[in-house]
Amino acid sequence: MARGRLSGLRARLEALARPRGPEPLPVAFDRRRIYVLPTAFGAFFVVLLAVMLVGALNYNNNPALLLALLLGGAANTSLFAAHLQLSGLAVTAVDAEPVAAGSPMALRVHLRADPARARRGLRLRLGDAIATASLVDGAGEARLALPTRRRGWLHPGRITVSTTRPLGIARAWAYAWPSAPLLVYPRPEADGPPLPLGAGDTAQARLHPAGDDVHHLRAYRRGDSRRAIAWKPSARHGALLVREYEQPQGADVVLDWSTLVLAHEDRIRRLARWVDEAEREGRRYRLQLPRQAIGPASGPAHRHACLRALALLPPADPGAGTHDG
Repeated sequence: MARGRLSGLRARLEALARPRGPEPLPVAFDRRRIYVLPTAFGAFFVVLLAVMLVGALNYNNNPALLLALLLGGAANTSLFAAHLQLSGLAVTAVDAEPVAAGSPMALRVHLRADPARARRGLRLRLGDAIATASLVDGAGEARLALPTRRRGWLHPGRITVSTTRPLGIARAWAYAWPSAPLLVYPRPEADGPPLPLGAGDTAQARLHPAGDDVHHLRAYRRGDSRRAIAWKPSARHGALLVREYEQPQGADVVLDWSTLVLAHEDRIRRLARWVDEAEREGRRYRLQLPRQAIGPASGPAHRHACLRALALLPPADPGAGTHDG
């Protein structure tokens, strides 16, 4: 119960801290955004100094009094040193490569500051993700692993940048809340029918284990079907050989939303899987959505355009507000 009350109090205090909402980047930390408080070790250190001072004054021990004052001065200086570690620091950019929903996203936080002052051991926290960064020549980067659950835009939230340097007596921290949504692709279907065949006058031939005509024999690789093994040639050569077939392939593959008889999110997941399969096979493909057609083309840029369009499709029920996958 006490832990729950403490967490609630901490959440209310954080809600009062700056910034109170998303803000454009870059964001520089000034004295109004930096907070400094003693750590648990710092609180113990203060109690220890108080006991030393009382004892030194009670027994009129000048060396002990001098030591207590020197330690108190060092502790006070550490408060300013911790503050200066963050003062002038700027969060210049936040970015990440899109990933499929359910996979962790590597969020990159770019930091800059005046290179005249060394800044090392900075700690960044976002939710349960924690990373450290040290600036070299005034620039540094930290990577935070963010969980993803839904396709679409992911708003990272408020990032905490803190330090306990140089002595660990005080903790200085500041917040950055970038208004930089990150894209999460749909989660591809785990298993399903093969990629549709293309059609057209420029049809070629492609290797496929379920084809019609034998193309050539090759060495066995882990994962090959036992039915594709050519046993007689394998016996003659003393090594397992596998038949590879060819079957006709159209110039362009059409991934058409309207041809799928599935639930809304299941259609998105299947089309996402087909987009990845077409890229792996080096096929040209066109994605046909209800109000948009993309391609035909191939390559990383085309894949991104297709998966982005699938990720940003509205949910089946507009009133739901969220969509998995």
